[in-house]
Amino acid sequence: MKALKSCCVALLLLVVLPSVAQKPIPLYNGAIPDAIAGPDVEQTGKDGSSVSKVSVPTLTPFLPTPEKANGTAVIICPGGGYHNLVIDREGYKMARRLVDMGIAAFVLKYRLPDDKIMQDKSTGPLQDAQRAIYMVRSQAEKWHIDTSKVGVMGFSAGGHLASTIGTHYKKAFINNKDQVSLRPSFLVLVYPVISFRSDIAHIGSRTNLIGKMPSEAAIKQFSNDEQVTPETPPTFLIQAEDDSVVVVQNSLRFYEALLKNKVPAAMHLYTVGGHGFGKVPPRDVWMKDLAYWMQTMGFLPKSAN
Repeated sequence: MKALKSCCVALLLLVVLPSVAQKPIPLYNGAIPDAIAGPDVEQTGKDGSSVSKVSVPTLTPFLPTPEKANGTAVIICPGGGYHNLVIDREGYKMARRLVDMGIAAFVLKYRLPDDKIMQDKSTGPLQDAQRAIYMVRSQAEKWHIDTSKVGVMGFSAGGHLASTIGTHYKKAFINNKDQVSLRPSFLVLVYPVISFRSDIAHIGSRTNLIGKMPSEAAIKQFSNDEQVTPETPPTFLIQAEDDSVVVVQNSLRFYEALLKNKVPAAMHLYTVGGHGFGKVPPRDVWMKDLAYWMQTMGFLPKSAN
């Protein structure tokens, strides 16, 4: 009987798992734009929770079953200070939670800025984020996705990348001969790096992306609260007030810029939680806030939770 049960479980996994997670897809069919040729020296943490030295970007789809899919898609940008990627907790685990809501999730393993592998390290991650949106919208029919409901979620420095693509989408840093819209339908920014101004910047993220002695022009360009316009996508922000790594003023300034430009936005601040939301607030708590916002904005059906 035990053997029969084990066999049934194995068969069930074979049926269910392929409908959820798929193999990573290379982000580019041919040459990676503006890349400098060199060996692939990517490193994975011992427990698989993080990766570093990423030079070959990929996109990993996590797809809901057809009967649960609602047409919404979210591209996930893990954080890590533009030094590494917290790929498991802020990538794969988040993707599985979104799939439970009927959302097609795509974990972006983007290139980490490095003068050794890219001609302009400040635009490498943005190229990968734009390419991810291009891929998801170009293959929307295959993945049963509504092209008007393709959002980007970012954590920490991944939140900086998400807010960058949400404010810099008018200039294509990739080959976009098909003129696919590179504007996200919405943004979800979780304890995000936003500003590169010295008073509130996460200096590590700023240094890794634009160098130790950035120009005023570079600081302004990548201080994304200063790049908000009325066309910036609707945005959901969440952060803890006691975040000592990325100070909460990052979210506040972006939210104020959104309000000034009359962009639909919601911001949830928790008294405690630090950076990374290790134990508080519980993921189920803030995910319910996110689901409610997405429902009110029309990105999720009322039944999703």
